[in-house]
Amino acid sequence: MSKIEVKVAIGLLFSHGRVLVGWRDKQQHQGNKNEFPGGKIEHHETPISACKREIFEEVGVEVDEWFAWDEIYHEYDDIIVRLYLFYSFIPDQLLGSIQDPWTWYSRSDLTSLNFPKANNIILERLLWPHYIKISHECMDVYHLPSDRIVYLRDANFDEINDLEEIYLNKIIVNIEIAKNLDLDKQKKLNAIHIKQSQLASLTKKDLVMGCRYIAACHDLESISIAQRIGCEAIFISPVQKTNTHINAQPLGWSNFQSLTKATHALVFALGGLTPNDLKTAQDFQAYGVAGVSAF
Repeated sequence: MSKIEVKVAIGLLFSHGRVLVGWRDKQQHQGNKNEFPGGKIEHHETPISACKREIFEEVGVEVDEWFAWDEIYHEYDDIIVRLYLFYSFIPDQLLGSIQDPWTWYSRSDLTSLNFPKANNIILERLLWPHYIKISHECMDVYHLPSDRIVYLRDANFDEINDLEEIYLNKIIVNIEIAKNLDLDKQKKLNAIHIKQSQLASLTKKDLVMGCRYIAACHDLESISIAQRIGCEAIFISPVQKTNTHINAQPLGWSNFQSLTKATHALVFALGGLTPNDLKTAQDFQAYGVAGVSAF
């Protein structure tokens, strides 16, 4: 007997790096578990229209700006689910309208929750490491500690294309390299980097569904553009003086925090930092830290 396939639209909602999570009643399929907001797609609906409707009905907010996140196929013992995932950043002024029992969770706290198995791929993408090494050497990927990934700043296409696929999920490469890789390899990358100078020429249509993007930002304008096109994370720099950019004016922690408050993306502090600065960075609303020599 063939299994019934159910099509579901899910809307991932982000607020200052946090993710909105709810609870499935015991009478529902995969009940007594946590869930992201969403529901079945009706016959007359497109996935995005179903997402907007479900978010309004379940969460209580009307969100217009959505980004395509991914599509997931998962087979349970009794049914098959096809998930159409979208994501959006929730403005602060809508936070008071969110209905119970929806709750905001930090990315780290998601690991303590109990989600249906079909959500495992979603959780993998939501859980970024706290440490990012910035390197000029492609060989560094072979010696990388398990708690960090590496942005290969000066890598070329041939180096990345020839890299064994098991290492792709440990690296970040610039969008100019990534867009020339096969689509399957692009999606295996840990993230795709966008320089501040590249941001203005991009729209959300230039970002590939199923890939996550991290942008380099130094001011409010670039942060706004990065969020507008759908970057899930950003580097904010330079926090302190660095040997690589000696003429750059450091932000200092106070100015850094004023920038972190302006975005709903995950923020990585960069510039003159070491892995030991993680706690300080998190006190100023960053998620993680990145660096060159100290990492």
